[in-house]
Amino acid sequence: MKATKKLGEDMQAVLVDMIELHIQGKQAHWNIVGANFRDLHLQLDEIVAAARQFSDEMAERMRALHVAPDGRSATVASTTTLEQFPAGEVDTAATVDMITERLEATVGTMRRVHDRVDEADPTTADLLHAFIERLEQLAWMVSAENRKPGGSRAVGPAAKH
Repeated sequence: MKATKKLGEDMQAVLVDMIELHIQGKQAHWNIVGANFRDLHLQLDEIVAAARQFSDEMAERMRALHVAPDGRSATVASTTTLEQFPAGEVDTAATVDMITERLEATVGTMRRVHDRVDEADPTTADLLHAFIERLEQLAWMVSAENRKPGGSRAVGPAAKH
C-alpha cells in the first residue's frame, strides 16, 4: 500500500508531537527540582522511552507506506502542537502539570487524525490505539502526583506555572 498525501500528513503530525514529547521529557528530566524529585525523574524516563519508541514505530510505518518522515529539529519545532517547555530549573509540581498537558496534547493530535487514518489504513490506526492507550496511562500516572482525593488538582505552585 502507498499512503495518500493526507494519510502521510496525519502520520507526520503524530510523529512531530511524539518527537517533541521525547525532547521535552528529557528537558524536564534534566531540570526538575523539588519534592518527589527522584520519583518524577524516573517517571520522566518512562515517558521519554515510550515517546521515543512510538516515534520510531510511526516513522517506520511511514516508510512502509512510502512516506518520508521528517524529524528534523526545525520541522518539529515549527509544526508541533506542544507548547514550548521552559528553560532552566522547574519545580516538580509545575513539571507534573506541564508534562500532563503535553501528554494530553499528543494524544489530542492522535485523536484528531484518528478517523481519517482509520479510513485510509486501519493498520496505522491500530498503532494509534496502542500509543493512545499507553500515553493516557502515563498521563494518569504522572498527574496523580498533584491530585487530591476526589479528583481535584492541587492548589499552589503547580497551579501557577
